Amino acid sequence: MEGGNQSGVSEFILLGLSDQPEQQRLLFFLFFIMYLITGLGNLLIMLATNFDSRLHTPMYFFLSNLSLVDIGFTSTTIPKMLNNHITKNRMIPYDGCLTQVFFGLLFAGIDNILLATMAYDRYVAICNPLHYSTVMTPRVCALLVLVSWSWSFTNALTETLLLTRLSFCGHNEIPHFFCDVNPLLKLACSDTFINDLIINTVGALTVFLPFIEILISYAHIFMAVMKISSVSGKQKVFSTCGSHLTVVCLFYGTIIGVYFSPTSTHTAQQDIAAAVMYTVVTPMLNPFIYSLRNKDMKGALKMLITRKPGFTL
Repeated sequence: MEGGNQSGVSEFILLGLSDQPEQQRLLFFLFFIMYLITGLGNLLIMLATNFDSRLHTPMYFFLSNLSLVDIGFTSTTIPKMLNNHITKNRMIPYDGCLTQVFFGLLFAGIDNILLATMAYDRYVAICNPLHYSTVMTPRVCALLVLVSWSWSFTNALTETLLLTRLSFCGHNEIPHFFCDVNPLLKLACSDTFINDLIINTVGALTVFLPFIEILISYAHIFMAVMKISSVSGKQKVFSTCGSHLTVVCLFYGTIIGVYFSPTSTHTAQQDIAAAVMYTVVTPMLNPFIYSLRNKDMKGALKMLITRKPGFTL
């Protein structure tokens, strides 16, 4: 990511999660294992949804795209952190830092919109089942995914380019394990009003519009469920939506806490803990959350691993 750096700072120092050698070694192995689990788990979800014809539905199409984004999300931050530990070099070039910011914003934005899209899919399936096949057509699904990528790309590019207009006056230590917008704004010695304005308008729209859509979708779903007389019917709906709601709470809870609450209400350590949750923990847990409570997905994963007949490769 080429930028018009307005200062003499050519690189930043990522302070990471700890200065203690013992803790660093523990964190290295922990994040390495989490990265492997994230990559393998989400890859299995993608393979299962693509190769099992029973999962060729809109819900699993969106889930497959979410898995792809989660792999990209974790790959934006964890490999650099692991490399810093191995090489004992915490430096990241200015352009490399902006590149990390861009892809972090890109994948986070896509995650936001995909989660909202999945909520809408559940709303149509539960509240308007007779029209589901005509509403959620393959063309509509592809268009919704394209919108998520296009909007997120525009937002990420805008916020990243605006960082290039800032000046950094010597102090280049980032108290984080990856380059993020908020820590960079705190380092800037020039006016960040425009950056803050974009974050609180365009950036907020990227987060809160999907979140509001999710709330509206689940409000309708809840009212529809209350009209179901059978207990088994209610349990089936809650089982279908429970996985998605779990991911929504984990993801949005930390995102909103980090980016849209007053900085005076949380410390840098709390910001890092929240960032670990939405950039590392949530992508790692997604495959488990969506598969453990889903019989179709568990069956597809079992066939994928054992290569039983009926699984089209």
